[in-house]
Amino acid sequence: MSLEWEQVIVDSADPVALGRWWAEALGWTVVNDAPDEYEIRPAPDRLPGLLFTTVPESKTVKNRLHLDFRPDDQEAEVARLLALGARHADVGDPEGNEFCVLGARRS
Repeated sequence: MSLEWEQVIVDSADPVALGRWWAEALGWTVVNDAPDEYEIRPAPDRLPGLLFTTVPESKTVKNRLHLDFRPDDQEAEVARLLALGARHADVGDPEGNEFCVLGARRS
């Protein structure tokens, strides 16, 4: 038996807007742009992806799951993401979902 990681589901008020934001932030490809399900992947045939879906309620508490990213230049990447519309949560996307932009790996 094998198990393949297909995607992470992200609940959102506006899946298209949030999906576009993450596609721009990550440089990923849009593979489905339906109004109620917006999916992005690193490349059309690469997994896992992020699937943004519509939910009626707004975010009210801290995420139970969050993403960590390790850029080459943390300060520059945080500035770039903030310019795209991210907010300090420490860092959160436009709908307030927290994620981390980590510093350089220690040797």
